[in-house]
Amino acid sequence: MSEEETKVEAATEEVPVDEVQAEEEASAEAEEAQVDEAQAEAAAEDADEIAIPKKKKKKWPIVVGVIVVVLIAAGAGFWVWHEQPSFCNAICHVPMDPYNATYDAQAGEPGVDKWGNDVTNSSAMMVVVHKDAGEDCLACHVPSIGEQISEGMNWVTGNYLNPLEERDLDELTEARGIEGEEFCLNSTCHDITRDDLIEATADLKRNPHVPQHGEVDCNQCHKAHRASINYCSQCHSDAPIPDGWLTSAQASKLPNKA
Repeated sequence: MSEEETKVEAATEEVPVDEVQAEEEASAEAEEAQVDEAQAEAAAEDADEIAIPKKKKKKWPIVVGVIVVVLIAAGAGFWVWHEQPSFCNAICHVPMDPYNATYDAQAGEPGVDKWGNDVTNSSAMMVVVHKDAGEDCLACHVPSIGEQISEGMNWVTGNYLNPLEERDLDELTEARGIEGEEFCLNSTCHDITRDDLIEATADLKRNPHVPQHGEVDCNQCHKAHRASINYCSQCHSDAPIPDGWLTSAQASKLPNKA
């Protein structure tokens, strides 16, 4: 074989090797391009995360909700306390201490009235009877908003009496705009009439509810924070005196009476 033929044959044999190398290089370049593209995409995503921070969950609705619940619970507790005797002297009325003592007396047992006088049977005080029936202060004393503000101002300025003056039914109901008798005889307390009262005590020798000398207000006999009195006894010595009650003569001699 001549030298020229040998060169031709060698060149022919080298062609496949170059093609393989070219293909490998092209494949490598393609892979590098894919890697570069993937890296570029990852970098772009990172840039987006940096540029747009994630939104944090808002906590203020939870905080507001907790505050509202606490305020409601506190308000409910305050309202319950507002109806108790301890509220009156704790917040405003220094003179209310002796009144609280009458509320704490036990029915059927000896006690002390708002002036410190002995009461042989605490059931003679209406506050004890009403407490035993499940009533609290506000069942009888229903002050209007205006009255509460007025009393609060009197407390702040010291414009109040100690001991307190005894008030009749007309004074107790003045702020509510109702008749004195309605303090007791109403649909939520004693849902009865004067005639019903007369019938209920018809068996007594002297019926105290018969208006023989004109109508007499309930509070002339029934006392809330001191022993009740048989009003008829001021004239009739044979008027019945329930256990713990007083005659008019005995009541007139009480120390510190209004």
